[in-house]
Amino acid sequence: MIYISLGFHKIFFIIDYFRKRVLTDISHLNYCLYPLFLIKNYSYMLTFKNFNIADWFSFYRILAAPFLLTLIWFDQRLIFAWLLLVSYSTDAIDGCLARKLKITSPRGSQLDSFGDQVTLIVGLIGLFYFETDFIKTNLVLILIAFIPYTIQMIIAYSKYGKATAFHTYLAKLSAVVQSVFILWSLFFSPIYGLFYIMIVIGLLETFEEITLIFMYDNWASDVKGIYWAYRDKRRLKKLK
Repeated sequence: MIYISLGFHKIFFIIDYFRKRVLTDISHLNYCLYPLFLIKNYSYMLTFKNFNIADWFSFYRILAAPFLLTLIWFDQRLIFAWLLLVSYSTDAIDGCLARKLKITSPRGSQLDSFGDQVTLIVGLIGLFYFETDFIKTNLVLILIAFIPYTIQMIIAYSKYGKATAFHTYLAKLSAVVQSVFILWSLFFSPIYGLFYIMIVIGLLETFEEITLIFMYDNWASDVKGIYWAYRDKRRLKKLK
């Protein structure tokens, strides 16, 4: 009974606070402006460690991974493909939101890259499970693409202590081609032409990432490419 009384006491306290504080603050506003007022002045109530809306789209990709793996376990190919499409879509959405709302940050770039890596791994696991024959037939090419990628990750972690988040144009193109190939293979069947394009672009992007790692002594985010890196003030300051 004591716990129940304390519970009701807290509820009445919150209601009274809302009535005295919030309603008083917005009493002079037009009713149609109430939602905008609450979002603007009380949005801090909805935040968690100051993560912004773009970060939460990245969190979605990470949190969706175990559920997607469960769908693979239960052999739910079509549902897996549709939800993987949703995860890939959030990758495009969070970047657009971050640029539009001007909320880009190194933390957001790193979180976005981690979400991308998790989604890619889950997508490849699904492709391996649902298209086993295709994977076995082209295992050599896949290893040729993944060995440099593994080396790039090892170099990045040994130098920076974390994965890169350069977000170059080539990396974005590679991510788009990879997602299109994986989704097309899951919804229909693998296309060899698209597969070869994915391998070539993936290798070029990996070699670019390795080059950028050696160009930057300190971890940096949002580098458009090698050409832009030569003119990047963050790198030039270290050279002076």
